Amino acid sequence: MKTMRRSIILKMAAEAYELGLDVMSGRATRDENGRWLIDRHILDEWLQEHEGEDLVLILGSLEDNAPVQTRTCHTCGRDFTDLECPYCRASRIRLRGEP
Repeated sequence: MKTMRRSIILKMAAEAYELGLDVMSGRATRDENGRWLIDRHILDEWLQEHEGEDLVLILGSLEDNAPVQTRTCHTCGRDFTDLECPYCRASRIRLRGEP
């Protein structure tokens, strides 16, 4: 996998964790009982904790080779490959003191 794409996926997971969301990462496998595991965590039990809730589940494979899309910022016009324009983000933090 391209390093940039892997980095973006891991950054998105870190931001979700900072928001207090449940984040799980690791290799997906099945145990001898046919249950899905991510590392040593049983996925069924993890999902059962949120039964009845509206959820958004994002799966990002760290092994795919999809290219990273370069986007153009609608505010400053610069090209970037991150989740948001790093120049505008730095400016926003500097001027407003907020991320």
